Amino acid sequence: MVTVEFLGPINKEPMKVEIKNLAELSEILKSDSEVSTWLETCAVAVNDTMVSSKDIPLTDGDKVSLLPPVCGG
Repeated sequence: MVTVEFLGPINKEPMKVEIKNLAELSEILKSDSEVSTWLETCAVAVNDTMVSSKDIPLTDGDKVSLLPPVCGG
């Protein structure tokens, strides 16, 4: 199982899913109305390392973090 955490204002509880890569996760999240609006603007980290490809292989125990853009000062 891969754990998916939603940071900042996404405000959704973490979920566990059986996926092989981020492309599969993207398809799952597109149907979730709480998350789908964030998908285009979020950065993504796998095991606390920023990634830019949806083809990165995921294995049991991995953690995916969705990081929405934030404004700070």
